Amino acid sequence: MIAQTWLLLRKFVYDYLHDENNQSKLSLAINMALIVLILANVFAVILETVNSIYFEHKRLFDWFENISITIFTAEYLLRMWSVVEEKPEQSAWKTRWQWVTSGGAIIDLLAILPAYINFFVHLDLRILRTLRLLRLLKLTRYFTSLQILLRVLEREKGSFQAVLFILSILIVMAAAGVYIVENQAQPHVYSSIPASMWWAVVTLTTVGYGDVTPITPLGKFLGALITILGLGLAALPAGILATGIANELEARKHELELKFQTLLHHQDIDLVKDHKKIEEIRRQVGLTVEQTEDIIRKLIREQKEQALQAQRQHYCYCPNCGHQLPKESTHQGDY
Repeated sequence: MIAQTWLLLRKFVYDYLHDENNQSKLSLAINMALIVLILANVFAVILETVNSIYFEHKRLFDWFENISITIFTAEYLLRMWSVVEEKPEQSAWKTRWQWVTSGGAIIDLLAILPAYINFFVHLDLRILRTLRLLRLLKLTRYFTSLQILLRVLEREKGSFQAVLFILSILIVMAAAGVYIVENQAQPHVYSSIPASMWWAVVTLTTVGYGDVTPITPLGKFLGALITILGLGLAALPAGILATGIANELEARKHELELKFQTLLHHQDIDLVKDHKKIEEIRRQVGLTVEQTEDIIRKLIREQKEQALQAQRQHYCYCPNCGHQLPKESTHQGDY
């Protein structure tokens, strides 16, 4: 009896913390409360950097931090405990380990870890405040746009790694080149290749602070060449990200269209009347209302075309008056 109650409780926690399809009032209230708590934590961290406010209300800030840590820790432990319901056929600890090593769980852990580290290793208060801003990353669980961005970053990580590798090579080569041509003219500025890397980084990224600049003709030519290379290199990550987001949205549109087609095939949905079911599916896939409406209009148009084709197969038309004639009762001689 106790074991059965324990399993029911675990299933209940899973439904309200993990199941994204659960759109009940309690589930929405829990998500909204966690979002408000995350935003309140970020606001508190910002206010704590104002010493006059922090020291005047230090006890209130400490009280709020302790409550937040308790809630976030309980959320993390409950998620880890209940996630086994996602794959009941698999070993419980294997499922938990897969969740612990997932991106969302790592973000949850980073949100509470600095507070516990501070119990054993006393950190600078400024560092601790900054690390607490990592709780802002927890919002990725509740906003589809952030989930899409993280999924694109994960999918395109190979491309980003290649860009970073190329950038690293160019930084080293640019630093070595400017060191060779500028060391004698500015030995205090370009004293070594590591010292020259600062100029290489700000030039390749087209920031160009101007605090370190070449003065020799060859150095200026090298700087112009590296700046031009930097323009092309800076556009690569933006292009990869834009293409990745476009591909992800297209994949989600295709997924939504397939779901609607499957439901239509089994006659489980009416695209005109079942607004609640359509909204539920739209939220699952993560598309906007406008994108969903475009897909629905396309499917309704296809339905009408299919119905018209089916109608034409059952009827033929008189060439003289244009009246529909049943196909089975029409013969060539009737004309």
